[in-house]
Amino acid sequence: MRTSIEVADIFRTAGPAYRLAHAGHLSLHQLKIMSAIEQCRTAAMGGHVEACEDCGHWRVAYNSCRNRHCPKCQGAAARTWLADREADLLPVGYFHVVFTLPAEVGAIAFHNKALIYDLLFRAASETMQVIAADPKHLGARIGITAVLHTWGSALTHHPHIHMIVPGGGIALDGTRWVSARPAFLLPVRVLGALFRRLFLTRLLALYDAGQLAFFGSMAHLAERRAFLRHLSPVRKKRWVVYAKPPFAGPEAVLAYLSRYTHRVAISNSRLLRFDKDGVTFRYKDYRRGGADRQQVMTLGADEFIRRFLLHDLPKGFHRIRHYGLLASGTRKDSLERARQLLAVASPAVNDMPAEPPDARPPCSCCGGRMIVIEILERRYQPRAPPRFAASSERQAS
Repeated sequence: MRTSIEVADIFRTAGPAYRLAHAGHLSLHQLKIMSAIEQCRTAAMGGHVEACEDCGHWRVAYNSCRNRHCPKCQGAAARTWLADREADLLPVGYFHVVFTLPAEVGAIAFHNKALIYDLLFRAASETMQVIAADPKHLGARIGITAVLHTWGSALTHHPHIHMIVPGGGIALDGTRWVSARPAFLLPVRVLGALFRRLFLTRLLALYDAGQLAFFGSMAHLAERRAFLRHLSPVRKKRWVVYAKPPFAGPEAVLAYLSRYTHRVAISNSRLLRFDKDGVTFRYKDYRRGGADRQQVMTLGADEFIRRFLLHDLPKGFHRIRHYGLLASGTRKDSLERARQLLAVASPAVNDMPAEPPDARPPCSCCGGRMIVIEILERRYQPRAPPRFAASSERQAS
């Protein structure tokens, strides 16, 4: 059922004033995100007219923006991605592991998203693979599917990596499958210590190479002594790596992935109200337990938009990555070898191309099949509003 409030409604109503108030401070990338969400499934995107073959009932369907930050466009992308991943599942338990950056490092990441997010992926995946390969722990090559999330439940900037990891791997000599213990994959304290060392060593290398930028309240970190002082507390604190209990079978893994892989900062289903007081939405307060964890928050429209845009990903950045047995170049051979060692058959391969499913909903009157009878051209829209539109209008008057 369609929620009564959508992020697009907030952007359409409060977006023009927000863009005007922050002219010169919003990137073209952020302006494009706002424009795409506002225009998604409207006449501006074009579309088609569908008619029922049986009763003649017709309806207009507008195109999606397909922007990866749009809450309405991720369902179809997730379904396609999951269909491709289903064949990769092995008949073993799967673990959910989370790597989180401390707040001090998250602040640096906000100004250096592409570099720090990439470093987060590399440090976390290497940590898992190094500890898993250690004979004192698992002594095997494992597979990892990693997904980047940059938000907390209240839309704050909170970069962390979710990993789905099979409960075992191929022995380093390739001769057998090494299974993890039923409810234990790898020691989280050992993972946290190595993750901290790898990440901070490489972060300092990026700093010394002059690749990091600092702005606003972080500008003083451009001085090396200040940068080292800023990192001093995180060198001593424990870095949190969280390992959840294993999933109850491959179907549960797919259900979990469908919720996490293509998630955006906030879904439309969490929005409760949008009025003169602001935007009211549900969030989880992880400091509370039980029923008290579900809380409600109201933010001014400008603050809601600001927090939403905190989570724009760099253009072309891959937020889902695969490592080890699931790395793209060797996935097919690695999974085939894993199935041989587990003595299970490979998934059947259908040589006949499957006919793509009809994604159009059936007729709302009789349940019949809908067919396209007319194509609606996309209406031209400028890439972004003119920066000085307001002053130009005053001069014209």
